[in-house]
Amino acid sequence: MTTMQVIFLTLLVVLVTSSRALKSGKCPTPDVQANFDVSKYLGKWYEIEKVPNPFQKGQCSAALYSLKSPGVIEVLNSGLLGDGNITSVVGTATVKNPSEPAKLEVSFSQDSPPGPYWVLSTDYEGHSLVYGCRDNGPVSRELAWILSREPTLPEDTLQELQGILSSIGIDVNKMLPTNQDETYCSRMHE
Repeated sequence: MTTMQVIFLTLLVVLVTSSRALKSGKCPTPDVQANFDVSKYLGKWYEIEKVPNPFQKGQCSAALYSLKSPGVIEVLNSGLLGDGNITSVVGTATVKNPSEPAKLEVSFSQDSPPGPYWVLSTDYEGHSLVYGCRDNGPVSRELAWILSREPTLPEDTLQELQGILSSIGIDVNKMLPTNQDETYCSRMHE
């Protein structure tokens, strides 16, 4: 092995082990929600837990989904930053294959490629489990969110959803809970 290869592999190992969203190997292909109905999914979802990622900061995170046109959903993500400011970003989620409507692609910028947004489980009225993964050579970048229609989620439902994530190789102990405390998040509702 050359010196450059050793340096590259060392940096790769450090990067993979220091990032919670990166892991070695290819993305799994988990089952998604059967008979997914986009129209039932629309509306507001509160973030309960997430795999940490570099682009999502703050607490009190929520997403609002609205139909733009058949197969195209407007996404409004918002959250409360530590300095008290509200951050938000608008994007678009698209159903790429009508035979697999639970596999969407979401984009928040024309400068970056869309990312996978797969709904693994939802009852439409209480919980949603979202997973995304993209292969990048010898590593993959995984994202996951546990969402709820309310700012809280029953513990048994949370454990059930974490079990699904564990079954596809996600270390749920590395997921971060999102503060949805009513008093702390009150600025989001002004």
